[in-house]
Amino acid sequence: MDILKEIKDIILKIEKAGFEAYVVGGCVRDLLIGKKPKDWDIATSAEPDEVQKIFPKTFYQNKFLTVTIQTKSKNQHLREVQVTTFRSETKYTDKRHPDEVKFAKTIEEDLARRDFTINAMAIGIKNSKTFLVDPFNGQKDLKNKLIKAVGIPKDRLSEDALRMLRAVRFSVVLGFKIEQKTMEAIKENSSSLKFISNERIKDEFIGIIMSEKASQGIELLRKLGLLKHIVPELEQGFGVLQNKHHIYDCYQHNLRSLDYAAKKNFNKHVRVAALFHDIAKPFSKRGQGPNATFYGHEIAGAKMTAKILKRLKFSKKDIDKIVKLVRYHLFYYNVDEVSESSVRRLVRQVGQENMEELLQLRMADRIGSGVPKAEPYKLRHLKYVIEKVSKDPISVKMLKVDGKDVINILRIKPGPKIGQILNVLLGYVLLDPNKNKRDFLEKEIKRLGILPEKELAFLSKQAKREIEEIETKKDKMTKDKYWVT
Repeated sequence: MDILKEIKDIILKIEKAGFEAYVVGGCVRDLLIGKKPKDWDIATSAEPDEVQKIFPKTFYQNKFLTVTIQTKSKNQHLREVQVTTFRSETKYTDKRHPDEVKFAKTIEEDLARRDFTINAMAIGIKNSKTFLVDPFNGQKDLKNKLIKAVGIPKDRLSEDALRMLRAVRFSVVLGFKIEQKTMEAIKENSSSLKFISNERIKDEFIGIIMSEKASQGIELLRKLGLLKHIVPELEQGFGVLQNKHHIYDCYQHNLRSLDYAAKKNFNKHVRVAALFHDIAKPFSKRGQGPNATFYGHEIAGAKMTAKILKRLKFSKKDIDKIVKLVRYHLFYYNVDEVSESSVRRLVRQVGQENMEELLQLRMADRIGSGVPKAEPYKLRHLKYVIEKVSKDPISVKMLKVDGKDVINILRIKPGPKIGQILNVLLGYVLLDPNKNKRDFLEKEIKRLGILPEKELAFLSKQAKREIEEIETKKDKMTKDKYWVT
């Protein structure tokens, strides 16, 4: 087991001072399954004040016996390493925090208070060799891909109700099953989730959403009776049939949309929007059977989504983006039916910065509806039009001079000559953008101003043809990009 040098040095220094020290927790689990740990935790028999004597650069400002050691590591994850004294915990009256934290005498006693067997192992170092402390057969459960509570499941889960969500997250992130008795204890204790702060629930919920098996995680939450304590609005879509355009009920449709978003590794905003985009359908349904309607469900869904995300303590920035995606996920687009001005309006409403995510949500929505293609021709065509209308058009407005400058320099009245001169100048700049400098353009205005009328008109027409050719080439490149004609 490859323990990093910085961690070894801390352990050996503690042991040199006459105390025990072990690597503990998730990093042990990760090492055993061949995964690189992100965080490292150390447990020791030394009490906090003794740890601080061994390591001068530390800080200790908590009641959980944890001292943070500052190192000079180049690895940012190792610049601060947490070292916690062996501890045992008593009752958890509020289902969140131990009523009292006490010193424990042995590493085995410390491991006994942890949540799951795969997290209740420790690695020690003796005679330069590592050894495993595994009093609850965590290594066996790792091999069998099992999430199993330490000791009596009901006791572990009643100590901290968040452990029920952690079990689901570990299950989908690691691809493990939850052991039967642990699963039964979660079902029995699911209502105690109400004692947990929404901030902590949100973190675990996002962890599930961001896993490769996100939809399986949400379904597991439902089966274990946890979803109704997190997002009851989502569960209310279970069994609510849609219409002839959908082969799945509202709940399954949302899950399948999320599944596609996860498989495509879309970001957090798209995944949450995929899960919530049709959340208002059960409340907007009118009629039954294949002709049922859900008018306005996207507007109602945006309001519901905002309420849910506020309840779960999402940031305002996240809420604004996700709500906007839900609100506009039902945009209409058919080639040759929707004008460029309508697309401009959509871009303005959604925001240019959100358009790619909105299109990703639309693809997830399509797959969630049971259609075979996520990105049909018309969606590719929409991407082309969005890019087209989002680009600044080629026009004389790009120049560092304008019509007023031509009038003032040549001391002439407004007329066709001004437009002709600007067209010629634009032609120069398109061929060589470095010429878009005021000094150069002013000199050219003076030169063009004294040309015969027919010669200036000819140059202007020539410049217009060149501009149209450039526009056509640019448009073709954009069309080719999205495979549209």
